[in-house]
Amino acid sequence: MITDAVVDPKPVLDKPLMHYGRRELNRTAPGTAPTAYTLFGVKPLTPHFGAVLTDIDLTRPITDTLAEELRQALLEWKVIFFREQHGFTTDHHQALAAVWGPTEPNPFFPKTGTAGVSRLAKDAKAAGNKNIWHSDHSFMANPSLGAVLRAVEVPEAGGDTMWADMAAAYDNLPDDLKARIENLTAVHDWEASWGALMDEGQKAAFRADWPRVEHPVVVRHPRSGRRTLYVNEPFTRFIKGLSEAENRDLLDMLVLQARIPEFQIRFHWEPGSLAIWDNIATQHYAVNDYFPRRRVMERIAIAGVPLA
Repeated sequence: MITDAVVDPKPVLDKPLMHYGRRELNRTAPGTAPTAYTLFGVKPLTPHFGAVLTDIDLTRPITDTLAEELRQALLEWKVIFFREQHGFTTDHHQALAAVWGPTEPNPFFPKTGTAGVSRLAKDAKAAGNKNIWHSDHSFMANPSLGAVLRAVEVPEAGGDTMWADMAAAYDNLPDDLKARIENLTAVHDWEASWGALMDEGQKAAFRADWPRVEHPVVVRHPRSGRRTLYVNEPFTRFIKGLSEAENRDLLDMLVLQARIPEFQIRFHWEPGSLAIWDNIATQHYAVNDYFPRRRVMERIAIAGVPLA
């Protein structure tokens, strides 16, 4: 049972984000060579993070060779994008997600008629609500490995999504801070976020199935082995073994790393656009700036594994 006092981290935005010098921005872990892809082109969004894959039609059957290149591209770039995938259906969506493994639902999303697919629709009444940098499902014992998101209906302007590279965030922490957090464990929980709209009875019902969980503050990516900073604002509640004041200072510093522009990419959605992201290596933020327009997306999450 987790008994430490829960601390609600509310970052103090006038604190320095870390250092003011040159940042180390690596696409892969040191010593890992980039991959030469043969079945599609690669158009980077930045030299180290995020890429649009070109000359590929995802409505056609995905061969074993293509699946392996897609898996490698996601490991290398952490978020991969596709344009003009017209005619892409729910069946194509499920087949694409299956390249990475079985799917899992978000227990707090409304259920749809299609297994594994969550429809995320925001109309004029919902648009403009605040968002926050986060990693999906970190409140689960086995957080999702990734997600495949497709645009169903998008505004002409606005409605972008941003991602932050949390391996780069870890790389750029000072050595003394890396040593301090190397063996620390954090408690993750859904109640302060999803529970904000629930009454006590609803919370109790969800709590029976979704207790608080623990993850390392620094994880080794389950597929690449690369060290990655794994804390986020809505779901990381506190770090075990620290006082409330120590938690406040340390979590303020760590969660703010996602807000550093050099670690970020931004993608503008168009009809026929798709994104696949590595949910362990990144955090994301859906920009809610399109009021009073409508934005409809469909998402499939890829089931996760224990983190270490």
